Amino acid sequence: MSTKYSRAGFTAAVVVAFFCGLVFASGFDLTRFGWAQSRVANTPMIPAVASAAETETAFEAVVDHARPAVVSIETERFARRHPTSRRRGAVPPDLPPGMEDFFRQFQQQQPPSDQPEEASGSGFIVSKDGYILTNNHVVEDADRVKVTLFDKREFDNAKVVGRDPTTDVALIKIDGNNLPTVPLGDDATARVGEWVLAIGNPLQLNFTVTAGIVSAKGRPQAGLLNAKYAITDYIQTDAAINPGNSGGPLLDIHGNVIGINSAIESGTGFYTGYGFAIPITLAHQVMNDIIKYGKVRRAVLGVSIGEVSANDARAAGLATIGGAKVGSFEPEDDSPAKRAGMEVGDVIIAAGGHPVDQVSTLQRIIRGYAPGDVVDIDVMRFGQKETLHVKLGEPTDDTTELATADDQAPVNNDDAGRQNERLGITVGAVTSDIAQQMKLASAYRNGLLVTDVSPSGPAYHLFTQGDVILRVLYPRPARDVHTPQDLQSAVSGVKDGGVIEFEVYNAQLGQTRAVTVPVGK
Repeated sequence: MSTKYSRAGFTAAVVVAFFCGLVFASGFDLTRFGWAQSRVANTPMIPAVASAAETETAFEAVVDHARPAVVSIETERFARRHPTSRRRGAVPPDLPPGMEDFFRQFQQQQPPSDQPEEASGSGFIVSKDGYILTNNHVVEDADRVKVTLFDKREFDNAKVVGRDPTTDVALIKIDGNNLPTVPLGDDATARVGEWVLAIGNPLQLNFTVTAGIVSAKGRPQAGLLNAKYAITDYIQTDAAINPGNSGGPLLDIHGNVIGINSAIESGTGFYTGYGFAIPITLAHQVMNDIIKYGKVRRAVLGVSIGEVSANDARAAGLATIGGAKVGSFEPEDDSPAKRAGMEVGDVIIAAGGHPVDQVSTLQRIIRGYAPGDVVDIDVMRFGQKETLHVKLGEPTDDTTELATADDQAPVNNDDAGRQNERLGITVGAVTSDIAQQMKLASAYRNGLLVTDVSPSGPAYHLFTQGDVILRVLYPRPARDVHTPQDLQSAVSGVKDGGVIEFEVYNAQLGQTRAVTVPVGK
């Protein structure tokens, strides 16, 4: 009997010890209760649910307020320009690989000659009396513009008040009173990663709303605009936009417009991940000029500029990589920047007291001035900082057409030239036949013609066949290059791993540029 009670007591002690151990372990998170605990752990916390609900409510509020101010734009074009001119809706020939803008709209086939050419896009009302912002390429060359509102009201003869091909912004007008509007925000305060909404009329699906984030700012997508003084300073977003979204608003979470949807990056012409919008502050400036002056007033430095590479920064004496590099002057003989003392190869690091980190930043700063204004420009000139006082000019006629790859005859140079192994290029003299073939002005006939660029050399992707090397800009002092011996002498003075910078002329582009090349062994 005593043995029976002894065994029972022992068993009870074991059970108690087991549960005590389990409780002790769970207190230190050494073990977990089964499925029920797992389900509780996967349930969203109340604050997270509330945050998601608030975001959803914010989206709904933005859409309810903004969508009535978004319009559908349909255009017709009856008259045709010269048959060799670019058809409205065609993709510019120098568009970067993979970039597709909305010029094609719905990819329609060319209609018969007696039928109007149709296209469509989007826009948004910015004043109660009917001013509407959209893209230039939506209404360019249009003979008839029809605007349809969200409430299905139609305006058959909207007026194109003004267009600006350099920013792809246009202002149109409909006759109305007390129309719904959407407020214009400040893209400068927009941050990468914040929520945005796009509203427009993609693929004939009118008044469609999509959401995403600001993926990047200040994207310099060169080649999107076929204009000499084009400003390409885009907001990048992953909000889904497609052909037909052109001219529609990109809105922040507060319902303010921060951009005009303008282009997508795609190999198919349809959305594959990223779109680009014109910053609204830039578009606002264009709109104000059109309303006040009847045209867009542009102030220019009179320079051709490019982004700064690591090698450019080394040659300029910059501690960090940034700025805008001067490649040529436009017009060559009367450039405001050249008159102020700017030189090819200078790197612009500040303008009007504002730092310049890339080309688009400089363009935006100068766009805030008027022709005739004087602006202080800080440049780095191969280790020396200079401050120049530039009286801004006005753009020259932007109708000049440059030779394309199709009508630029290939250079026929029977002389094999002389190879410079440290640069990976072959150069030869500019003969009279070559000069005539390339239609070179006398100022560029005394340089060295690049006849070949080695794919394994340091100059690959920096030089192209047909470039003419004019001068050595760095190391200082600057000097002209007339013969292969001049080039060899300049290169031999650069240590392995150093850089050398040249002023180079390209006949196809019709302009010079500064090229910085790392020197090999």
